[in-house]
Amino acid sequence: MKNLIADLNFGTLRGFGPLGLENKQSSDAMGIFSNFISSAIGLITIIAIIWFVFIFITGAIGIISSGGDKGAMESARKKITSGLIGLVVVVAGIFVVKLIGLLIGIPNILNIGQLFTEIAPSPAPP
Repeated sequence: MKNLIADLNFGTLRGFGPLGLENKQSSDAMGIFSNFISSAIGLITIIAIIWFVFIFITGAIGIISSGGDKGAMESARKKITSGLIGLVVVVAGIFVVKLIGLLIGIPNILNIGQLFTEIAPSPAPP
């Protein structure tokens, strides 16, 4: 019996965006890892922004549809406030990590590739 699924040609499957493996400029492992971490942080930030917009819209609809009910109004206001606090925490997290790096003496803490080359022990002299 012939397997029809095995005969299907889907072409080349590619991921979403440059996650590090599609970048031909950096062929070393540190460059790929650094690109991946940078893209992951950016993707998480974008997801947090989209989630905040969703929470903000549902909270605004809750305020509009509350009809004067104080409990529904307060619930919608808390939803918007918690969404805003979450967005501020996500965005401020990047700046907090950068500040901690500056305080402990690692100015490029968000540049993973350079960080690993600075941390790596130097080879022993011959």
